[in-house]
Amino acid sequence: MFRVCSYNIHKGFSQFNRRMVVHELRDRLRTLDSDLVFLQEVQGLHLAHPERHPNWPALPQHEFLAEEAWHQTAYGGNAVYDHGHHGNAILSRHAILSQANQDVSDHRFERRGLLHCEIQLPGFDVPVHCVCVHLGLIGGSRRRQMEALAERMERLAPDGAPLIIAGDFNDWRNRADNLLAHRLGLTEAFGSGRGRPARSYPSALPFFRLDRIYVRGFRVKRAEVHFGAPWAQISDHAALTAELEPLA
Repeated sequence: MFRVCSYNIHKGFSQFNRRMVVHELRDRLRTLDSDLVFLQEVQGLHLAHPERHPNWPALPQHEFLAEEAWHQTAYGGNAVYDHGHHGNAILSRHAILSQANQDVSDHRFERRGLLHCEIQLPGFDVPVHCVCVHLGLIGGSRRRQMEALAERMERLAPDGAPLIIAGDFNDWRNRADNLLAHRLGLTEAFGSGRGRPARSYPSALPFFRLDRIYVRGFRVKRAEVHFGAPWAQISDHAALTAELEPLA
């Protein structure tokens, strides 16, 4: 059995960008003891932050967060600007065999990507396909991005290959089940027990069901939403975790 986490980290700042909290974030992530961590809104580079924040990490955020806890990392920069870039990341305790970042941006004002890794997990004779996503704010954009994701997985992970897709879907209308899950034969980690995804936003008292962990080839043993204090002081999203075991 192993644990998966999905978390939109808001670029290392608290809600409304009041405080830089990347150090507290690193400490809290370690308490979850996850084997795989799917992160969204990861700041790969920001040239101005070190001048404004004396304790801003010298490493890119995904490397700083992973240091001494997760020995393998992958990062896909999606939003690129003059002073830096941000995107998605995967932190892993197990070997990342390959990584690719597919641009699924629907328009120039909202840059999005699919970070796809193949990871060698215990209990599997073949690599597990792991995809970290952060979908668009507009319904039409999300629909086209999920279509691109489904097409990619049908091509690269056919015949029921083990698969984990996690991230911020921005899917408050719960369209992903029809557009993605049924097509790929996925189980949503919270839906299997509650009938629908977990509330994950805002982190102080979640109401909207934005974040997901979808799996194929696994049994979900337990799923949990991490919200309220101290999580609400770190990001505007709650963190999600799921304990998984391979299907026999």
